[in-house]
Amino acid sequence: MKRPAVSLRWKIALTVMAVSCAVAAVLGALVHNAVARQTVGQVRKETSANLGTALDLFEYGTSREGLNSLLDPPQLPAKLRRLARSGEHGTMVGTYRGRLVMWAAAPADGHVMAVWSPYGNTHRSLDKLDTAILGSAVLAAAAVALAGLFLAQRISRRLATTAAVARRITAGDLDARVGNGADQAAGGGSAGQDEVAAVAAALDSVAGSLQRRLQAEQRFTADVAHELRTPLTGILASAELLPEGRPKEMINDRLRALHRLTEDLLEISRLDSGTERADLDAYDLGTLVEGSVRATGLDTVVRIAADRVIETDRRRLDRILANLVINAHRHGRPPVVVTVDAPPGGGPAIIEVRDHGPGYSVDLLEHGPQRFRTDAPGRGKGHGLGLTIAVGQSAVLGIDLRFTNAPDGGARTILRMPDAAPRVPRPAA
Repeated sequence: MKRPAVSLRWKIALTVMAVSCAVAAVLGALVHNAVARQTVGQVRKETSANLGTALDLFEYGTSREGLNSLLDPPQLPAKLRRLARSGEHGTMVGTYRGRLVMWAAAPADGHVMAVWSPYGNTHRSLDKLDTAILGSAVLAAAAVALAGLFLAQRISRRLATTAAVARRITAGDLDARVGNGADQAAGGGSAGQDEVAAVAAALDSVAGSLQRRLQAEQRFTADVAHELRTPLTGILASAELLPEGRPKEMINDRLRALHRLTEDLLEISRLDSGTERADLDAYDLGTLVEGSVRATGLDTVVRIAADRVIETDRRRLDRILANLVINAHRHGRPPVVVTVDAPPGGGPAIIEVRDHGPGYSVDLLEHGPQRFRTDAPGRGKGHGLGLTIAVGQSAVLGIDLRFTNAPDGGARTILRMPDAAPRVPRPAA
């Protein structure tokens, strides 16, 4: 069973509290031992002094009244009694008539002379001292733990802000920066020069460098496509003037392919810029899909399991479906099936495009489509821009586009349409 994760701030707070408790325990033990040694030692010293006086009085046969001395008292602890009978002096805490006392004993002419002093007050004082030490240790540990939690909260909040910015950059928001956000969120107000600030600065630097490189790539792609567009249009018009025959067909075929490539590059540059906005309207999804597939002119099976009115941009959805269907016919094997389904209990409407070919490559399934790469074995050759455009247009429409392989073989692309309040549909075309 996987143990639940503990946040960084709680790890720091618990560590600080554990260390403070250990320090408090060590200091408390040292204070207790020092005070107990001094207090108990004073009682032992007084009792031993009274024992010496009692022995002197016993030797001279003088009365020992007022010294709390006894000969062979039965309440004397057995260990201390044995020590005295062996000819040694000693002291030990024990009881006398139900009270806590300090005993001192020594041999006296074949007997054991014992003297006792009250020890109850001393014992209660030590108990109060232990209680005070324990209470102080608990208060100190709680205060240190709260201070550690506050400090850990500041660090954790700054790290969480940095992680959130990193996720935004991963999702494609290259304008996201940490800046002083982590410090301001933590209440610091100004940028710190600690390790967290260094991580945030490094992330901002990486994001800035990545953004500059991508912008340069986008500008290059757009400039190249734009510069090619005008001469290609002129060449296409000039090619129409060539005499009819096989050479003219070959030239026009290649020129049209180059023209489509140029238009695709321009579309990708617009999608990469992030300025594209969808023109939404209400449509019957089944009718819209049928029209889009029919417009490709390819032999494709369309199945409408359940229909629904959705809000979308017809032109962009046409572009997505056309690219997916053309890709399935070009790189897969028939039959190519487009299925529309809308769960009756709610949930997003689903469009599925699948073929019965070799399926998508592992690299595409893991990393998604990449322009100018069609490395799937057996799936033909191409520029790899069709799926890239489909992904970009899906992002504009808020469609969840996923590439998978069917269990029985073949590539399968699933589009989950975004939920929206239905309106009166308009004709698909």
